[in-house]
Amino acid sequence: MTARTELRRVDLRGSSPSTAELRAVLPRGGVDVNSVLHLVTPVVEAVRERGADAALEYSETFDRVRPDSVRVPAAELAKALDQLDPDVRAALEVSIERSRIVHEDQRRSETVTTVVPGGTVTEKWVPVERVGLYVPGGNAVYPSSVVMNVVPAQVAGVGSLVVASPPQADFGGLPHPTILAAAALLGVDEVWAVGGAQGVALLTYGGVDTDGAALEPVDMITGPGNIYVTAAKRLCRGAVGIDSEAGPTEIAILADHTADPVHVAADLISQAEHDVLAASVLVTTSVALADAVTREVAERTLTTKHSDRVATALAGEQSGIVLVDTVADGIRTVDAYAAEHLEIQTENASEVAGRIRSAGAVFVGPWSPVSLGDYCAGSNHVLPTAGCARHSSGLSVQTFLRGIHIVDYSRDALDGVAKHVVALANAEDLPAHGDAVRVRFESRS
Repeated sequence: MTARTELRRVDLRGSSPSTAELRAVLPRGGVDVNSVLHLVTPVVEAVRERGADAALEYSETFDRVRPDSVRVPAAELAKALDQLDPDVRAALEVSIERSRIVHEDQRRSETVTTVVPGGTVTEKWVPVERVGLYVPGGNAVYPSSVVMNVVPAQVAGVGSLVVASPPQADFGGLPHPTILAAAALLGVDEVWAVGGAQGVALLTYGGVDTDGAALEPVDMITGPGNIYVTAAKRLCRGAVGIDSEAGPTEIAILADHTADPVHVAADLISQAEHDVLAASVLVTTSVALADAVTREVAERTLTTKHSDRVATALAGEQSGIVLVDTVADGIRTVDAYAAEHLEIQTENASEVAGRIRSAGAVFVGPWSPVSLGDYCAGSNHVLPTAGCARHSSGLSVQTFLRGIHIVDYSRDALDGVAKHVVALANAEDLPAHGDAVRVRFESRS
């Protein structure tokens, strides 16, 4: 039986820590990507040199199965959708519909700025040509990640999409059938049975499938994965664009005496269910709430399905309860933590949420749990982790768009600014830059 779980406590009451001190003392786990680079580098290099052959060999080693081909046959996608549980299909359809509603509103329009008469700068948004969308395997099946990756890419206008997901020995070397069904439901007809570092490398460099068909490389890779996937994304970055280096999932909850300890405990456990490295952090002004949540977590961990995994995550250094004096102190604390998912369960939760500056996504009040965002809120659940919400955003339509400036000046418009271009070019000791403007106005016989 799983031992009773007790979250460790960090007591910040009566102190005024700096931002640096907060970052140092708050619960934080994470993974050291550098520690596995030496293992991942040979995998990436082998796939770069030998393509699909190498990727399939590594699948046999790591996934215990060698698919007949990398690309999943169209008939298997259709079969998976046809056999999908009707309740799961209905839930996926709602998730897709709501996700499209939100992401459609993220579309950007072309902007034309008239700087001077005859001189314009236009910013147009062009989608990435081809994108690889990674959907992990491992402890769980993630059809929701198919939705979260595919919908914004489609709304952005990406013309060529490939979903890559690890082959499963239990399904004859195909990705999990629910993953295939979700892809089919979204109209994605190209799915690769490849995962891990070898999957990232094959998406980056491409290759030739077992039937001689080309596996075209992509321009960008998005989607979360384990430490080996993250390391491969780091190694391939530059040859291909990436969304982020995703770490273990995390939740922070800012709560006061009004919060329901049952809700708080259930939400902390829900994130701990993902992975033994998942982080669950409660920041609260109420010792009574902290005590009640501690009791609820201990009891509920014993009965939840993945109790060992949950208990390990909650007992880890990445999880805990942080006591603060005021809600304002709590806001400073969660901003310093910069959680992937942040719940606000306080009085005036909407007002408090409006004061948050650093979070991947904010969930307001008792009826907006993170689980809602994972599936059916319409928001995206591919979010920055490990404090990266201080400077980065989650996956969105913008992820798949490139802004291009189009500069269009007439002769008179250039003439009006020519002397300033020359002056700045000379100040930077780049006289040829100035000459490139000057020669346009010199008379030539």
